[in-house]
Amino acid sequence: MFTSVDDVSARLAETGYLASPAVATTVFLADRLGKPLLVEGPAGVGKTELAKAVAQVAGARLVRLQCYEGVDESRALYEWNHAKQLLRISAGRDETWDETRTDIFSEEFLLTRPLLTAIRGDDPKVLLIDETDKADVEVEGLLLEVLSDFQVTVPELGTITATRRPFVVLTSNASRELSEALRRRCLFLHIGFPDEELERRILRLKVPGLDEALARSVVRVVGALRAMDLRKVPSVAETVDWAHTLLALGAGSLDETVVRATLGVLLKHQDDVLKASAKLDLDAL
Repeated sequence: MFTSVDDVSARLAETGYLASPAVATTVFLADRLGKPLLVEGPAGVGKTELAKAVAQVAGARLVRLQCYEGVDESRALYEWNHAKQLLRISAGRDETWDETRTDIFSEEFLLTRPLLTAIRGDDPKVLLIDETDKADVEVEGLLLEVLSDFQVTVPELGTITATRRPFVVLTSNASRELSEALRRRCLFLHIGFPDEELERRILRLKVPGLDEALARSVVRVVGALRAMDLRKVPSVAETVDWAHTLLALGAGSLDETVVRATLGVLLKHQDDVLKASAKLDLDAL
């Protein structure tokens, strides 16, 4: 997929994703070594967007498994279309059970879910297992089986093995520890908040109408908020939203009135807003 680390950086940039050297290097190695990529970091720093950008660059189909508490094999791998099976059984009342069973446990009645979808077919795919840490621990065993051999066993159909392995990205907000067994199978990448220079580049790309001086002020204020002890510090996504907000308001610079009126774009908890209002010193930035 990629010829070099610089090729990763350049091609991701074409999609609007500005990758740091660490991100570009790890993506290149994951592609070259054929290993899943585990991306960890705070919400809103671009973990999911990285998978989307890789899919766009590769001209691949993005297959997404959104994890949540209670997700199970039937939501992740496959399940049988029971309603359609019952209709088929009703329509074939004169058939023997062996004849009916052969028919109802066939491809026509199989509902493929993301993990099975990702390993079937010859077209290029990027498999995104999003917010892996939100799934139950039992689901990790399922992921281990799929990511180790890229094959799935459906008892009624046999073993389905990938003829073309997908590029796999697992994301985690680190709300719980993932198992060591799962980590061993992956290359690890931590995406934190970008430095000031990279965040300004992101703003110039995502908010093209933003004045350079205002962009610098926005990044400095966001950096000051991240240094505070808040329940939820602003992410890159919220920095971009705030820049769009300032443009919409026609603000040419940051003053106390504008900042206080728009803190709700950056901060999502009232106690954070109150703390920031009391501690933020624009004159010192």
